[in-house]
Amino acid sequence: MKVLVVDDDAINRLILKKIFEKENDTVLTANDGEEALQILISEPDFNVVITDIMMPKMDGIQLLAEIKLKDEINKIPIIGFTAGDIEYFKSTSLVSFDRLLAKPMDFYELYGIAKAFGMGGSNVN
Repeated sequence: MKVLVVDDDAINRLILKKIFEKENDTVLTANDGEEALQILISEPDFNVVITDIMMPKMDGIQLLAEIKLKDEINKIPIIGFTAGDIEYFKSTSLVSFDRLLAKPMDFYELYGIAKAFGMGGSNVN
């Protein structure tokens, strides 16, 4: 599975990268939405995107909207996570994440959810 992890927190990026790589998944990381979008456009064959919502330059909501506008990448499942108010983000976003999780998060639970989405499962609760 090929995963893109987007987070301005280097520790979160490192932890998620190590968890996925332990299972022999390919992981690329980005510091913000702008960097993530550049990666996705140059390599559109990702199975899942995992992104923080609150980041500088381009946040996770803006990244989600940009991805959904581009035909070549708009089918990639996107999992968002935030330390903010999940219900607020659900109600104010014009497009929705495939899954939205609260921080602090269980990294292994996130791994399981991402793996299910990345393998084609869309009804992951």
